[in-house]
Amino acid sequence: GVQTCALPISACAAPARPPNILVILADDLGYSDLGCYGGEIPTPNLDKLAKAGVRFEKCYNSARCCPTRASLLTGLHPHEAGIGDFVRSKPTPNAGEAYTGHLLASNQTLPELLAARGYSTWMVGKWHMGVPGPMDRGFQHYFGYKDFGAHSEGQWNAAKYVRLPATVKPELNYETGRFYATDVFTDYACEFLRQARTDKAKPWFLYLAHSSPHFPLQAPQASIDRNMATYRRGWDVLRAERLERMKKLGLVPASATLPPRARVPVDREDIANGYPGQLNPAWESLPADRREDLARRMATFAAMVEHVDRGIGRILTDLEASGELANTLILFTSDNGACYEWGPFGFDSASRTGKTTLHAGEQLAQMGQAGSFSSYGSGWANLGNTSLAMYKHFCNEGGISSPLIVAWPATLKPSKAWIRSPAHVMDLLPTIAAAAGATYPAERAGKPILPSSGRSLLPDLRGEVTPERGIPTAHEGARGYRLGDWKIVWGKRQAAPVTWQLFDLSKDPSEQHDLAAQRPEKLKELADAWMAWAKRCGVDLGSR
Repeated sequence: GVQTCALPISACAAPARPPNILVILADDLGYSDLGCYGGEIPTPNLDKLAKAGVRFEKCYNSARCCPTRASLLTGLHPHEAGIGDFVRSKPTPNAGEAYTGHLLASNQTLPELLAARGYSTWMVGKWHMGVPGPMDRGFQHYFGYKDFGAHSEGQWNAAKYVRLPATVKPELNYETGRFYATDVFTDYACEFLRQARTDKAKPWFLYLAHSSPHFPLQAPQASIDRNMATYRRGWDVLRAERLERMKKLGLVPASATLPPRARVPVDREDIANGYPGQLNPAWESLPADRREDLARRMATFAAMVEHVDRGIGRILTDLEASGELANTLILFTSDNGACYEWGPFGFDSASRTGKTTLHAGEQLAQMGQAGSFSSYGSGWANLGNTSLAMYKHFCNEGGISSPLIVAWPATLKPSKAWIRSPAHVMDLLPTIAAAAGATYPAERAGKPILPSSGRSLLPDLRGEVTPERGIPTAHEGARGYRLGDWKIVWGKRQAAPVTWQLFDLSKDPSEQHDLAAQRPEKLKELADAWMAWAKRCGVDLGSR
């Protein structure tokens, strides 16, 4: 086995061979859903991983599934990678390269980089970056979504998943009713690790891109039932309890106060469940049958997170048994903040049709089973993002903040202290490249490629003070820019006129007190910086 080094990274000699790399991405996980970030969802394995490594206070993302994935795999802003807003089969007309809708040839992906360094490359889960797909962008083996443009698939429907290359017979087979994608993804991750070990000369890179807990909310019945008592207590009580746990963990200051319930974005009346532009309702104001339906939705979401966590436990056990855990660099994060779509009661059947079912009796028991299709709505998303503002789709902190856990037992000393310097998903590629000793190339297929816009997080992991940098975001009209403790936000889907807001995150992490009128010079500095970035990256300046 590899000797565990009880010193920070800088004091350790580089291991004799490059580390194995395991990147785990959750889908629509809220900022504070994990136990080690203050959540009530039981996540003992991720909590254990956090104890064995370090936690960043915040890892910024790109506010939505596919742009974040593009950023993570290329080390670029999503617009530079070609997926400025969403995956598309045809580029957005007249919008430039930033809105091509798939990964551009002018970027280098993490698996391409690591394959050139001699790694075997494996992917399990949700691609969501269109065509070219995973096998054309550096992965040698894949099990996951058959549709490379899909944002979601039923967890129980085996026909929606594929093993590639097509010449390989699927190693794992499931009887009818036994296929549950979150668990199958773990099965394949373990199977791929078993195969990767057969070539002792090669380190491996495994990208496990879970589709849980993204809708459709589906999980085994017993797992849902186990969580019902917790969520019958409602989002108001649970938000207050989360904040207290976040204080105890030192994640937020002891003086932090719970902001009011978040506003439901403006939308069509039926799509927003009758609450467009209003605050999410108080839990106790809702009738008992609605509360029971909502508790079932959140209990299913929590069950999905538990299954992700349980799977991570199996993988960690497997790595330990094989003697690989010490020299494996493990990074866990999520693709965006909690998902409000599209009102406090969630939706059923299909997104944006205005259909929300009030389940009762046997229909309630069948929620989360094969053939069901539900989301959990803005009230629970507000809980998921405690104590931050807004949700996925927005550039407020609640839309773009994710947990980030990093562990590398042979090299990285565990620390209870939060790393306060903000990370971004585009930092994962340069971090992994530095750890693996991979050189970022100047060209791909004879054409120049963009240098990474991220930076290695190894200095942060060593406890070094790192220089401040501006962190810009843009997603479908929403905008944000953070520099140090200052942050500007440009909203959308609101009744009030949209204009830049300015917040001091050191005193107001929940973005409740707009200082734009008091500090116009600071606002201008950040707005000018955002605009310069947006023009450089080809961001669509029209609001949608």
